[in-house]
Amino acid sequence: MEEIEKQIETVLGKIRPFLQREGGNVEYVGFKDGVVYVNMVGACEGCAYADADISQGIETILVEEVPGVIRCEGAMSAPLDVLDPYLKRKEEQYKKLDEEKTEEK
Repeated sequence: MEEIEKQIETVLGKIRPFLQREGGNVEYVGFKDGVVYVNMVGACEGCAYADADISQGIETILVEEVPGVIRCEGAMSAPLDVLDPYLKRKEEQYKKLDEEKTEEK
Protein backbone atom coordinates (compact mmCIF):
# COMPACT_ATOMS: atom_id res chain seq x y z
CA MET A 1 0.00 0.00 0.00
CA GLU A 2 2.80 2.45 0.85
CA GLU A 3 4.33 1.96 -2.60
CA ILE A 4 1.04 2.88 -4.28
CA GLU A 5 0.70 5.94 -2.07
CA LYS A 6 4.23 7.05 -3.03
CA GLN A 7 3.33 6.65 -6.69
CA ILE A 8 0.12 8.62 -6.18
CA GLU A 9 2.03 11.45 -4.47
CA THR A 10 4.58 11.47 -7.33
CA VAL A 11 1.83 11.79 -9.93
CA LEU A 12 0.05 14.50 -7.94
CA GLY A 13 3.39 16.31 -7.77
CA LYS A 14 3.41 16.40 -11.57
CA ILE A 15 -0.13 17.80 -11.67
CA ARG A 16 0.29 20.47 -8.96
CA PRO A 17 2.24 23.03 -11.03
CA PHE A 18 -0.63 23.28 -13.51
CA LEU A 19 -3.14 23.91 -10.74
CA GLN A 20 -0.83 26.30 -8.89
CA ARG A 21 -0.49 28.49 -11.98
CA GLU A 22 -4.20 29.20 -11.60
CA GLY A 23 -3.96 29.74 -7.84
CA GLY A 24 -5.16 26.29 -6.83
CA ASN A 25 -3.73 23.03 -5.62
CA VAL A 26 -4.61 19.43 -4.85
CA GLU A 27 -3.98 17.62 -1.57
CA TYR A 28 -3.75 13.87 -1.18
CA VAL A 29 -6.34 12.68 1.34
CA GLY A 30 -6.00 8.91 1.12
CA PHE A 31 -6.36 5.70 -0.86
CA LYS A 32 -8.71 2.79 -0.29
CA ASP A 33 -10.05 -0.04 -2.45
CA GLY A 34 -8.58 1.41 -5.65
CA VAL A 35 -9.98 4.89 -5.05
CA VAL A 36 -7.78 7.94 -4.53
CA TYR A 37 -9.35 10.74 -2.49
CA VAL A 38 -8.13 14.30 -3.02
CA ASN A 39 -9.00 17.73 -1.72
CA MET A 40 -8.96 20.72 -4.06
CA VAL A 41 -7.69 23.86 -2.33
CA GLY A 42 -6.95 27.50 -3.12
CA ALA A 43 -8.69 28.78 -6.22
CA CYS A 44 -9.80 25.21 -6.98
CA GLU A 45 -11.80 24.98 -3.76
CA GLY A 46 -15.44 25.49 -4.60
CA CYS A 47 -14.69 26.03 -8.30
CA ALA A 48 -17.48 24.90 -10.62
CA TYR A 49 -14.92 22.88 -12.57
CA ALA A 50 -13.29 21.13 -9.59
CA ASP A 51 -15.31 17.93 -10.00
CA ALA A 52 -14.47 17.81 -13.70
CA ASP A 53 -10.79 18.45 -12.94
CA ILE A 54 -10.84 15.52 -10.53
CA SER A 55 -12.70 13.07 -12.74
CA GLN A 56 -11.45 14.04 -16.19
CA GLY A 57 -7.97 15.25 -15.36
CA ILE A 58 -6.51 13.91 -12.15
CA GLU A 59 -8.33 10.57 -12.31
CA THR A 60 -7.30 9.95 -15.91
CA ILE A 61 -3.63 10.52 -15.11
CA LEU A 62 -3.68 8.50 -11.88
CA VAL A 63 -5.45 5.52 -13.47
CA GLU A 64 -3.00 5.59 -16.35
CA GLU A 65 0.17 5.92 -14.27
CA VAL A 66 -0.52 4.08 -11.00
CA PRO A 67 -1.41 0.38 -11.12
CA GLY A 68 -4.25 -0.37 -8.73
CA VAL A 69 -5.96 3.01 -9.02
CA ILE A 70 -9.42 2.69 -10.55
CA ARG A 71 -11.00 6.03 -9.63
CA CYS A 72 -10.40 9.43 -8.05
CA GLU A 73 -12.93 11.28 -5.92
CA GLY A 74 -13.11 14.41 -3.82
CA ALA A 75 -12.49 14.38 -0.08
CA MET A 76 -16.21 14.73 0.67
CA SER A 77 -16.69 11.19 -0.65
CA ALA A 78 -13.94 9.70 1.48
CA PRO A 79 -14.88 7.10 4.10
CA LEU A 80 -14.15 8.16 7.67
CA ASP A 81 -11.22 5.77 8.07
CA VAL A 82 -9.54 7.60 5.17
CA LEU A 83 -10.68 11.11 6.08
CA ASP A 84 -9.78 11.03 9.79
CA PRO A 85 -5.98 10.63 9.33
CA TYR A 86 -6.04 13.45 6.74
CA LEU A 87 -7.90 15.75 9.12
CA LYS A 88 -5.45 14.93 11.91
CA ARG A 89 -2.51 15.77 9.62
CA LYS A 90 -4.16 19.09 8.72
CA GLU A 91 -4.78 19.86 12.39
CA GLU A 92 -1.11 19.21 13.18
CA GLN A 93 -0.05 21.49 10.31
CA TYR A 94 -2.25 24.31 11.63
CA LYS A 95 -0.94 23.86 15.17
CA LYS A 96 2.64 24.02 13.89
CA LEU A 97 1.87 27.21 11.94
CA ASP A 98 0.28 28.76 15.02
CA GLU A 99 3.34 27.88 17.10
CA GLU A 100 5.67 29.39 14.50
CA LYS A 101 3.60 32.61 14.42
CA THR A 102 3.65 32.79 18.21
CA GLU A 103 7.44 32.35 18.27
CA GLU A 104 7.89 35.15 15.71
CA LYS A 105 6.07 37.66 17.96
